[in-house]
Amino acid sequence: MSLKIRLARGGAKKRPFYRVVIADSRSPRDGRYIEKIGYFDPLKEKDAADRLVLDTEKAKAWLTKGAQPTDRVARLLDGLGLMKREARNNPQKAQPKKKAQERAAAAAEAAGAAAAEAPAA
Repeated sequence: MSLKIRLARGGAKKRPFYRVVIADSRSPRDGRYIEKIGYFDPLKEKDAADRLVLDTEKAKAWLTKGAQPTDRVARLLDGLGLMKREARNNPQKAQPKKKAQERAAAAAEAAGAAAAEAPAA
């Protein structure tokens, strides 16, 4: 059984509130979980003390048992100093895709052709 430390969403529409839970990786996001180890309120200020409340001893115990945190939970645990998360960097993500590059090249070619004809006329 593969265990995940993940967020289970609660709260009203447009007012998210998350429980930090230990769950089987096959169970649904808001479905059955093994244990609740804390909660996370993203609407509070980043420096608020009760934005993230977590039982660190239980989190350490589950990490040693092999539970894998999701990306967001790994970021939260890194903020608490419970684990080290590698920084991600994908410089190609911000580049335009293939069709957008083709359109930009065609527009530049058309602008170059228009500029070449303008002085001749």
